Amino acid sequence: MATTTSSFMFLKRILTSSPCRARIGSLRYSKLTIKAQSSDVRKEHVVIVGGGIAGLATALSLHRLGVRSLVLEQSESLRTGGTSLTLSKNGWSALDSIGVANYLRTQYLEIQGIVLKSEDGKELRALNFKEKDGSQELRAVERRVLLETLAGQLPTDTIQYSSRLVKIEPSPNGDTFLEFLDGSKILAKIVIGCDGIRSPIAKWMGFSEPNYVGYCAFRGLASYSDGQPFELRVNYIYGKGLRAGYVPVSPTKVYWFVTFNSSSPGPKTTEPSVLKKQAKDLVENWLPELLNIMDSTPDDTIVLTPLMDRWLWPWISPPVSRGRVVLVGDAWHPMTPNIGQGACCALEDAVVLAKKLAAAINSDDDTSIEDAFRSYGNERWLRIFPLTILANLVGSISQSDNPLVCYVRNNIVRDRVRKNTRLGPLLEHTNFTTESLQR
Repeated sequence: MATTTSSFMFLKRILTSSPCRARIGSLRYSKLTIKAQSSDVRKEHVVIVGGGIAGLATALSLHRLGVRSLVLEQSESLRTGGTSLTLSKNGWSALDSIGVANYLRTQYLEIQGIVLKSEDGKELRALNFKEKDGSQELRAVERRVLLETLAGQLPTDTIQYSSRLVKIEPSPNGDTFLEFLDGSKILAKIVIGCDGIRSPIAKWMGFSEPNYVGYCAFRGLASYSDGQPFELRVNYIYGKGLRAGYVPVSPTKVYWFVTFNSSSPGPKTTEPSVLKKQAKDLVENWLPELLNIMDSTPDDTIVLTPLMDRWLWPWISPPVSRGRVVLVGDAWHPMTPNIGQGACCALEDAVVLAKKLAAAINSDDDTSIEDAFRSYGNERWLRIFPLTILANLVGSISQSDNPLVCYVRNNIVRDRVRKNTRLGPLLEHTNFTTESLQR
């Protein structure tokens, strides 16, 4: 008994000594700190990083299927800058699936055909959609209106702005830890990267930087308060290492572009009046209507963009998903706009992924989510990779400054196209239909 008492007194002296009290206090403080830090981490089921076309279309597709998501956009509001984008019938099929196509159709003109000209105004070829292939649907849509339409169909608490991602880490249970510039933290079960061509999530997954293809594009949106005067055709104009084009968008607006070869993307110029002058200088001796369109363009709609793509090589490029993190749109497959499929394919991605993901979530099995992502990647890669190469090839021919290539393009091909061309094969890549999102 005496031994037990003396041992107890010895232990008490140790525990009440200053060093030991400090150590115990430190341990308690550490536990409290860990608990406080974990309480600062918000838990979310489905997080979409990026509030552009791909992000909003994915969120709305999931919403149509009864799946809630949180969209995290780095800007302070919707990024409604820019001009317009041209959507072929596969893009309209996706918008039909999402449930916003008919609203947009009422605002934008249906294009009836395409005409190609040389820089001196000589017509090289002309194709009429209705004569050759009546199933085509082509309309140019203002980017701002498309984004606002998609966002307007989402629940009011879906989009969180000023959320710039600075850190992404996997957690032991398969969730993903996200940290943002403002210090906020989220632990997400599912992450969908829709964060654009310079996607931090794609970089984290091992994707290379997108490749600059050797040319840049000026873009603008002309405005005609009394009504735009042009026929409902896409107009392309070809020079040597330089091309331009314009297309009616709505009864009062016309989209135009000027694409020029450049050995490097060059310095980032954002002053609109400077951009307009640079664009006009490139085509100052071209068709008068092109210069008139540029003169009718508000300066604040003009942008300059270096064009990029990324080829998804089989067995070399990383897969589209890593655990329960997946990519959509430009974050995965940036492509040049030469066949007008960048936005269309992003919309297709959104619908296809939403169908597969919603089914996996409803199965209540975490492994089925990863299976759904792999299935999405396998299905979409078969479509995306060839289109990326085709867009690059069309751009290389269109932007060529080689006199022989330009001669073939403007003469031999012109004659053959006039005699033999059927629109079906030329536009076969638009024959993609997405499924309904009705539950």
